Amino acid sequence: MPTSFSNSGSLYSQLITRLRDVRDIQSAAAVLQWDRATYMPLGGAAARGRQLATLRQVAHEKLCDPALGEILEQLDGEAQQYPYESDEASLIRVARRDYEQATRVPAGFMARLSHHQTESYLAWAEAREAGTFERVCPYLEKTLDLSREWASFFPDCDRPADSLIALSDEGMTSRVLEELFSQLRGELVPIVQAIAAAPPIDTKLLQQEFPETAQLNFCAKLMERIGYDFSRGRQDATLHPFTTSFSINDVRITTRTDLHNLTESLFCSLHEMGHALYEQNIDLALEATPLADGTSSGIHESQSRLWENLVGRSRAFWECFYPRLQGFFLRQLGQSSVCDFYHAINRVACTPIRTAADEVTYNLHVMIRFELEVAMLEGKLSVEDLPEAWNSCYERDLGITPTHPNEGVLQDVHWYAKLIGGQFQGYTLGNLIASQLFETALKEHPEIPVDLERGNFSTLLTWLQRNVYRHGRKFTADELVDRITGMPIHIDPFLRYIRSKYGDLYRLDL
Repeated sequence: MPTSFSNSGSLYSQLITRLRDVRDIQSAAAVLQWDRATYMPLGGAAARGRQLATLRQVAHEKLCDPALGEILEQLDGEAQQYPYESDEASLIRVARRDYEQATRVPAGFMARLSHHQTESYLAWAEAREAGTFERVCPYLEKTLDLSREWASFFPDCDRPADSLIALSDEGMTSRVLEELFSQLRGELVPIVQAIAAAPPIDTKLLQQEFPETAQLNFCAKLMERIGYDFSRGRQDATLHPFTTSFSINDVRITTRTDLHNLTESLFCSLHEMGHALYEQNIDLALEATPLADGTSSGIHESQSRLWENLVGRSRAFWECFYPRLQGFFLRQLGQSSVCDFYHAINRVACTPIRTAADEVTYNLHVMIRFELEVAMLEGKLSVEDLPEAWNSCYERDLGITPTHPNEGVLQDVHWYAKLIGGQFQGYTLGNLIASQLFETALKEHPEIPVDLERGNFSTLLTWLQRNVYRHGRKFTADELVDRITGMPIHIDPFLRYIRSKYGDLYRLDL
């Protein structure tokens, strides 16, 4: 058996060179996207749309080059000589999957899509400013047309949403997700109703004025203490928080602040830090290849939700960090206890905003969006009727009706900057996977809660580096979860976590 593909002039070396060219172009486009969402003046929109369209078209053409396909075809047989989890076999397997998907989509379509996405994003930002859905409705109608056109390139998929879901969660289909979400909704709605009937938790201590500079400074120190490397990243403000990676050594976070809501910056920062820890800790040997990325949106979200919720909303975490937070906001928090704060940040309430939702109701927000995506793609719901359908779903599942478009169809950027379909299921998959991984980590290292009380994250972070982060995209989500936990993705660990934590908080038998 050979020991390396990497001999000079080998096919594998040619593959690496071609894939790095694609990756570099994609990274250059990502820099422009990051700048668009952070510092770009509005006047640069037209040029930025053209620049992004050009880069994406060039990257797509390089990825679809028949010569790349021939190299992959010739390497297929040789790859069988290597272990499935090896860098070489994994790269060939993943690159071939990317190539076969990309060759179905015309380069001209990618250019049209990119140009439209830039225009749509800016129209969404203006619509949010004006508080009117009508401003962006025509753009969303075109996005729906483009999303259906994308789906038409994959006629072997059973339903239009399936090819779009596969973009971020390979192996998942709309039917599988509908069944999973139906089971989860059936368990969650009674829990939400039981908690809603209980006496509410007092959150007055959070309803004060918290200077935004102090919020950002505390978040930065917190993330650095946990393990985010600011020498290989940075944090900036944006309208809708996100994490972007230009390389393993350049992974950037964005967040947003609210002068009267400390939890906005706090949990947005922890959430995005979870994404960034994943990207910063991929094996450097995978740099500039298709493997230097997260496995799927579900796995990626499992990391953001693990750090945001299972760690960041835990009592153990704040036993260590609440005194430090009080030091930043002594006037606001000096008279309250860690118990008061822990209860306040874990209050369960039916609210219209997904990103501000608690752990119990959050997945209902996601499942509503997934339901609406599928309905639009299948022609069962028009874009014009989307606001009414949105409000109807919120009344059904959460018992509330959004009072403003920014609390309804305009609150999330996803449909306005990407495609319709496959945009939201990863959040709920992430919650399920996070609980499953964390439960496994606690079984192997029961000392983790005590470590958190002491502000020591090394045990948990090392476990995640070894089991999740370093592998990049080598394994599918199903493969990775089964490899770590010994079972497929399922809802039971999440339900155990929710029932235990919130049963204690609300003194209920959930």
